Amino acid sequence: MRLLCAFDRGLFKLVSVLAQLLMVAAAAAAFYQVIARFVLQSPADWSEVLTRALLIWTVLLGVALAFRHGAMISVELLRNLLGGKKRRVLEAVIGLICASFLGFLAWIGGNMTYRVRFQNVPSLDISISWIYLAIPVGATLAAIAVLARWCAGEEDDVPVRNDAQG
Repeated sequence: MRLLCAFDRGLFKLVSVLAQLLMVAAAAAAFYQVIARFVLQSPADWSEVLTRALLIWTVLLGVALAFRHGAMISVELLRNLLGGKKRRVLEAVIGLICASFLGFLAWIGGNMTYRVRFQNVPSLDISISWIYLAIPVGATLAAIAVLARWCAGEEDDVPVRNDAQG
């Protein structure tokens, strides 16, 4: 179990750093696009596509991080009414549903990635499958996050703000 926890911590630390670096790179590419278009009067055709691709990867890695920190779908009313073992069962059911959906998403994303492997992104001169690969990678990491939280016995710890209470 310690080995699994160490692997989990290391993996999601790496995912966090990677997502942050991709976000910085996306911001830099978008900034370059603005400078090239409005200052240099010579828009770059690659920067918009690169920004979009980097944001897709950032979002899907961010989803995995959100799942790892407990930002999963939860039925708050039912969860708050239940205590002890019943709450743990509800958390397990929610985790199972999330992991099942994420596994399905990874499978479908893998199929899509395989199907488009010969299509290129003209402005970047790379296969579009590198962009599509974010779907199965992000879904797989999110499923690992759900299972890691369940194995560690962690409950959702993301505070939910209730706007109705002011």
